[in-house]
Amino acid sequence: MADGCKQDGVELLLEPMGFAPAKTYQKELFEAGIPLTAFQVADIQHEYERLEKLGVAFSMKPTPMGAVTLAVFEDTCGNNIQIYQV
Repeated sequence: MADGCKQDGVELLLEPMGFAPAKTYQKELFEAGIPLTAFQVADIQHEYERLEKLGVAFSMKPTPMGAVTLAVFEDTCGNNIQIYQV
């Protein structure tokens, strides 16, 4: 886990941070605001509200983009994570 990352449930390892190029990749994606991964949800508004109540900070609230609605949050480990509804 990245320094300062708190894990108290399911952990998803996206890339081993002991590998220098992975650290650079993670940092550059984060700074550019590009999500490292995305998860489809059935009801994005419900998930947004549920996660927000749990203290998740969203950098992008649910936003319609054509046939898809997207939202983005930081995972507290240095990654932007996207949720979307089709």
